[in-house]
Amino acid sequence: MKKIIVPLLFLVVLASCHFDKNITTKAKTPDKSKASDRVRIANDSLEYEVIIIDPGFSSWLASTARPRNFNSESYLEGRNQVYVTEWNNRVNQPQRYNPNLYEMRIDYNPNIHYGYEVNYLIYNYMIYFQMTNKQQFGGFVPRP
Repeated sequence: MKKIIVPLLFLVVLASCHFDKNITTKAKTPDKSKASDRVRIANDSLEYEVIIIDPGFSSWLASTARPRNFNSESYLEGRNQVYVTEWNNRVNQPQRYNPNLYEMRIDYNPNIHYGYEVNYLIYNYMIYFQMTNKQQFGGFVPRP
């Protein structure tokens, strides 16, 4: 399994070979003393897992993000490919982009079928990240 961690705004993707459609979503605060949210999406066998720990993301996802099934899975996959490619380009250029924002690469393979929920979560995190940090990926203006 592959493990990708983006410290500070922790985005973790664990990947294997197949994604089951039995997905659970949990939002919780792991430690009440920390001002962060934790959103986790995984299937029963944990072949793919996305964990995002970022202050405010859970509430933003619930209140601002477009509802599930608003965008098609192919739309989300296409945008995620652009967003993750740009993210990884910025990781590789710490002299140009803030290395505190872009600490680690994200291993998103467009040839793997991650399923709707994983793509939905990654897409919305990328929108949230861009809006919160005043960034723009791939020429697209971020909007919920």
